[in-house]
Amino acid sequence: MIVTTLYLKEKYKDYTDINGKIKRDVENGILFPLVRGIYETNSETDGFLLSSYIYGPSYLSFEYALSYHNMIPERVMMYTNATFNKRKSKLYKNHFGIFAYRDVPKDVFPFFVQVFEQDSYAYFMASAEKALCDLLYIKKPVKSMKELKVLLFEDLRINRETFNELNFNDIKFLSSKYVSNNIKYLQKYIESEYRK
Repeated sequence: MIVTTLYLKEKYKDYTDINGKIKRDVENGILFPLVRGIYETNSETDGFLLSSYIYGPSYLSFEYALSYHNMIPERVMMYTNATFNKRKSKLYKNHFGIFAYRDVPKDVFPFFVQVFEQDSYAYFMASAEKALCDLLYIKKPVKSMKELKVLLFEDLRINRETFNELNFNDIKFLSSKYVSNNIKYLQKYIESEYRK
């Protein structure tokens, strides 16, 4: 369960040294700090359930979401998240893992993000199409369709079969909302290979 310092101060209001009690709970493995002022009480909680509580508004995207959707073969150990208007990347390390946050354009932020509930936690996950566009957005720009294919299928090791099953209409809708050479070439690639 996620608890805040405010909640703990109310819970421990009969203690003389409330901050000391919180500190002892951390030292004794009763509370696990996520970020300043926010704690988790269960040491076994999966990190993906905590991402949006650590820094937000945010949703799981980039490599983590692509792995979740079986788009890439690797199991991603870092919880990669999209934010907007933060203007700088953030990295948090705690008991539950490493959590990375990167900006995407504000105009694309709300689209194709699913909300899930598990064990009283809410978490937010980009669709495969959105995660792919988000990742291409932050990658070094390619200069041709040939370079894009190398980026997709060799560098990122995108599964071709899963790629073929993507909803290309969603990508078309999203592509106009990013200012990105990579996504421009992705749209061109889809149109040349799949719209015949």
